[in-house]
Amino acid sequence: MYDNSVLDAKAFVASQVAEIRNQVGSDQVILALSGGVDSTVTAVLVNRAIGESLHCIFVDHGLLRKNEFEDVLEHYKDMGLNVKGVRAADRFFAACKGITDPEAKRKAIGATFIEVFNEEALKVEGAKWLAQGTIWPDIAESYSDKGTVKSHHNVGGLPEKMNFGLVEPLKYLYKYEVRQVGAELGLDQHFLGRHPFPGPGLGVRCLGELTPEKIAILQEADAIWIKALRDSGWYDKVWQAGAIFVPVKSTGITDGCRTYENVIALRAVNSVDAVTAQIVHLPWELLDSVAAEIIAKVDGINRVVFDISAKPGATIEWE
Repeated sequence: MYDNSVLDAKAFVASQVAEIRNQVGSDQVILALSGGVDSTVTAVLVNRAIGESLHCIFVDHGLLRKNEFEDVLEHYKDMGLNVKGVRAADRFFAACKGITDPEAKRKAIGATFIEVFNEEALKVEGAKWLAQGTIWPDIAESYSDKGTVKSHHNVGGLPEKMNFGLVEPLKYLYKYEVRQVGAELGLDQHFLGRHPFPGPGLGVRCLGELTPEKIAILQEADAIWIKALRDSGWYDKVWQAGAIFVPVKSTGITDGCRTYENVIALRAVNSVDAVTAQIVHLPWELLDSVAAEIIAKVDGINRVVFDISAKPGATIEWE
């Protein structure tokens, strides 16, 4: 195991490049890109080791942030990665139809992802390895004495079904160390500064059954929230933020008329390792402004609340 107590990012990159080359040889490697820091750093690291032998697949499951698929895919191509974008939102919504239990929903999203990813992977001739952006908290929360905390972490799921060898160069690192490695690799702040985003995307931030209509509402509210954090200078002071669609209706007033609409919860936390998290004490003026904008601009929402729960006893994500 790599000693990450004091990470020498330059030495880490050099050792992992050599190890990856030795591990995979002339074989082809596939990697599922998510748009997040972990998979992006992994892709750039593996790409440095084996170049065009790495085949990246970026799946649009319909649960990404607003305009994220198009924006991130273009950025990946600009970075020189060998990447293919796959649109599959309809399949994911169909797989989740009628499901409200959080664990069942995560498993449905995960199973559908495996199907889509496997179909694309089989098109890559000579692919024998799967590269993943697994980091240490993923392992810690997938296996513990008290059971699994989150089943959607990418630990051990795909290889068993696809019979590929695993390449996981970041698996003993924490998120802040992954960012150090990314900086050493020359990634720009656009990716290094991105907040963590769950594998099932907005699927774990939209309570109850997933529908295109609910996700569209959540994407609009989330876009307003993230833009406000960036514009106010708070984005880089927050470890992770997002909006949550709460399918609980309450009475409101719009243009002098009574409404009965859903709730958006706002979340902003700070953490070092994702194992624990504390709420961020944002200015009330900022929260007031965001709430007013969401209610005014997002159809179907007439109430906004701010989540002040730490981890533990809550988790960072709502599902």
